[in-house]
Amino acid sequence: MPTASLRRDHELIEKVVKAMEPTIQLPSDGRQMPESILLPVIDLSKNFTDACHHGKEEKSSFPALEKAGLPTSTGSVAVTLIDHQRSREIGAEIEASAKEYLPSGDSTKLASDMQRYVEHITEHLRKESNKLFMAAEAGLQHASEKVDKELTDTEKSKLDEIGKTREH
Repeated sequence: MPTASLRRDHELIEKVVKAMEPTIQLPSDGRQMPESILLPVIDLSKNFTDACHHGKEEKSSFPALEKAGLPTSTGSVAVTLIDHQRSREIGAEIEASAKEYLPSGDSTKLASDMQRYVEHITEHLRKESNKLFMAAEAGLQHASEKVDKELTDTEKSKLDEIGKTREH
């Protein structure tokens, strides 16, 4: 299936997003957000979700869809690209508010930014899984092996760029 790699990414991202929810609640319970949780969250949003997963879609999947006749300037792909940009913006806001939080202990903005990220990414993954991936599976079935290889190569390239492996 031409979306198998992307669906595996979604599963991982969903697990981390679910783990973020109790972290967001910690300040409401009078507890601090541990740096040991914040740093992996920032790493996931910047490096895996954006650089790797979104990179695979933007460099491999979307061009293949365009070749197959699905427009990329309108419709599901265009909406997805807007969502990717919004993900980057919220991820940068989380990183900035975490830098403010760590020395100050004031988690108000950080918790708000993390909550927006959880809501945005949850909705984004739902839209991709239920609309875009369905179109990709129908439109790219004939090129499934080629697309899968391109996605794997793009993932490796993106991870190499940031000095990480999928296990990170």
